[in-house]
Amino acid sequence: MENKLHALVAELLAKLGFDFDSLEVKAGHRTVVEVKSPDPGHLIGPRGEHLRSINTLARRLVEQKHGEDAANFLIDVNGYHEQQMERVRAGARMLAQRARLFKHDVEMAPMSPYERLVVHELFAGDPEISTESAGEGKFRHIVLKYRESVLQN
Repeated sequence: MENKLHALVAELLAKLGFDFDSLEVKAGHRTVVEVKSPDPGHLIGPRGEHLRSINTLARRLVEQKHGEDAANFLIDVNGYHEQQMERVRAGARMLAQRARLFKHDVEMAPMSPYERLVVHELFAGDPEISTESAGEGKFRHIVLKYRESVLQN
């Protein structure tokens, strides 16, 4: 499947008129198609809008040809997406510290489904912070819920 995904993304980017130096599919916990481009601004777009659209289009194409299970991948350009996810993680860690300090729940700003997944995974094993999604549509966000640690006496 990696070869087919590589070919599909390369063809899609070429047809959309985007230049890239290299394209590598890395399978693992999540499949990531890493694109290296000399001009990432056009591929990424303002606040990542183009990249989100390209990801949506590529997933739909893969779903049509290979089924929904095969469309679980992410296209990243020059590490942009991973940098964004690290910002989300850092913000979540800071808000979690606030929740621990004041011993109350903290609401995060609205975010994409993938960003919410990253935050849920970040606190999956945390004894003091649980996560819960709240809100609807573009206002969907995460609530970091403080819970007393069972280890404390």
